[in-house]
This record gives sequence, structure tokens and C-alpha cells, in this order.
Amino acid sequence: MKVTHVHTARALDEPARVPFDEALQVMEKGAMDDEVGLMRWGSNYTFLVNIELDGLRLMAIYKPRMGERPLWDFPDGTLCNRETAAYLTSKALGWGLAPPTFLRDGTRGIGSVQLFIDHNPEEHYFTFDRHRFKPQLERMAIFDAIINNADRKGGHCLLDDDERLWGIDHGLTFNASEKLRTVIWDYAGMPIPPDIMADLRLLCGRLNDAGDAYTRAMAALLSRAEMRMLGWRVERLAELGVFPRPGPGPNRPWPAV
Repeated sequence: MKVTHVHTARALDEPARVPFDEALQVMEKGAMDDEVGLMRWGSNYTFLVNIELDGLRLMAIYKPRMGERPLWDFPDGTLCNRETAAYLTSKALGWGLAPPTFLRDGTRGIGSVQLFIDHNPEEHYFTFDRHRFKPQLERMAIFDAIINNADRKGGHCLLDDDERLWGIDHGLTFNASEKLRTVIWDYAGMPIPPDIMADLRLLCGRLNDAGDAYTRAMAALLSRAEMRMLGWRVERLAELGVFPRPGPGPNRPWPAV
């Protein structure tokens, strides 16, 4: 599932297909020189911004820590950490499900900065041909179980022009308590495919190695309890070998899209 190019935009009216490595450099090191506008429908302050490096200007989604709305079940000021941790986990698995995301300074202070994915907003999980995209959706379902995603709405699944599936909005993740709420229950109780199982076992090994670069980066973003439960979830999935089933509590986000 290696990503070589990514569909993003140089401006609102200028979609672009950019080499993935170049997009990474812009997101991590570029200067945030302009706010295009505020994304209206989010619970927290979310901005569409421009980031430029060495003449390459790309659009990104910027979620400043100071704009996060307090929640009773997540520590204040940690949602941007979780957005970043979700990307690192997607990267560690080699699945490329989360767009490049970095915790860095911006026009309104520290926050998560995520590459904007060019997509058709009318297309989402409920409009996809689920059989056609089954391998990608299976990975998305396991990814959400790993990160304990409490908010996998249908509209948080994007499809680019290469028919690659992307997951966004990962602020409500990695809670130490069971929080999995998703619309992707198609595979509940079914065996996990062998290739996904192999990736789970590799991730287990990395999480059990305190010196591993991924594990150290995650430990800087999450609490000790959250790290313990992350390891437990991955080990449990690898041991059981089946997709999780809905639990007794709320297991679907609202609204569904």
C-alpha cells in the first residue's frame, strides 16, 4: 500500500497530484503563510491553510490546540496529539490510510497540520461500492479498532482520483476506555485476512520495543495508560484473529455521515 503520489491542491481551484515525499516535506517544514478560511461544521476550530516550501505551495487542514472544545472524556488540549498519533500508526502499519499529519506550530499556535486530500465531498462510505473497496475498508475497520476511534462517520472516509481510501478526523482516538464508534461494521466477527494479521504482529513487536522510533514518538503524544491500552488492543486483535463486534454501549457515531 505504498503511497508514491497524493491528490491535494495548490489552491481552492487548483487540484494537484504531488509526489508523496515532496508533500511530506511541505507539511513538516513549510511556512504556514495564509488562512484560507474556517471549516464551518466542525466541533473544534479547524482552518484551511496554505503551506509553502521551496516554491511548492499546498493546502492543509490546521487544528490548533487552543481551538479545541473541552470534552468530559478526553483530556483538554490533546486532540491534535491524537490526530498526529493516528497518522504515525497508519504509517507504522504501512497502510497509508491517514493523510500526512504533523504536530507543529502554526498561525494560531501548536496544532495538528494535515495535508488536504482532494476529493468529491458527495462521495463517502455510504455511496462507495463496498465490494469493490473491500480490502481498503477492511484495513480501515482494523485501523479504527487499533486507534479506538470514537468517531468514524461515513463522511470521514474520502476517496481520491486514484481510488485510494483516506480516513480523516482522528481527534477522538486512543482513549484508554473502550470508545469504538464506527459505521464500518460490515466485517464484524469475520476472520481478519492474513496480510492484515501479519501487519498486526509486526506492530505488536514495535510496541513491545521501548526503543523503537514509532513507540517513542507515540509515547510523547499519549499518556502511559493510553499506550498500555494501545498495546493491549493490538495484541488482542492479533490473538483473536477476527474483526471486532459492536459492544453493548453506543457503537455508532452521530450523525452517521
